[in-house]
Amino acid sequence: MVVIKIKNNTFTLHPSGAIFWHEESMLLIADVHLGKVAHFRKHGAAIPAHVGHENLEKLTEVVNEFQTKTVCFLGDLFHSVLNSDWEDFTKWIEYTHASIILINGNHDVIPKYLFEDLGVQIFDQLIINTFLLTHHPTEREGLFNFYGHIHPGVVLSGEGRQKLKLACFFKTNTSLILPAFGTFTGKYILNPSKDDEVFVLADGEVVCVT
Repeated sequence: MVVIKIKNNTFTLHPSGAIFWHEESMLLIADVHLGKVAHFRKHGAAIPAHVGHENLEKLTEVVNEFQTKTVCFLGDLFHSVLNSDWEDFTKWIEYTHASIILINGNHDVIPKYLFEDLGVQIFDQLIINTFLLTHHPTEREGLFNFYGHIHPGVVLSGEGRQKLKLACFFKTNTSLILPAFGTFTGKYILNPSKDDEVFVLADGEVVCVT
């Protein structure tokens, strides 16, 4: 794990792709895409069924590790409409001790009342102190933006012609993009400038490659 400071607040970057905000006892998690595996299997894709359960297992582990008070999903918690993963999610909600917030994403099409019936708070965006929590990149003067949506990745080149595409936390002067938390989500390759900071997820570690 890597600990960074932003606007005098402390954040731990976790190898799962989550961020723990110490002052708020809040986990920030982007792009879980629950139900994506079931969706593709329904349409004939040869994906092992167990892959779909890995996301909730990983969620449970990281919530328990930090004993967080709040989990804030930065959009695209579910991939599409209701499927078998919804029942698993409702059981997960019953199990977890944390309060749950969902920032609406472009894939979040499940009716809001179903989440609200589970006690999940839903927002289009959320401002806490000088931090803006969204799904899409959003500029607001004086606020630092945490968001997802992009599924950021970078290409690392080694000696010879080896190349690795790795998911990453991608930090600029005014924002931080979280990697997709969910499996089977893909990556969008970004090219950092000299002012950006990049923290890749590699072999269960977070490594700064700036």
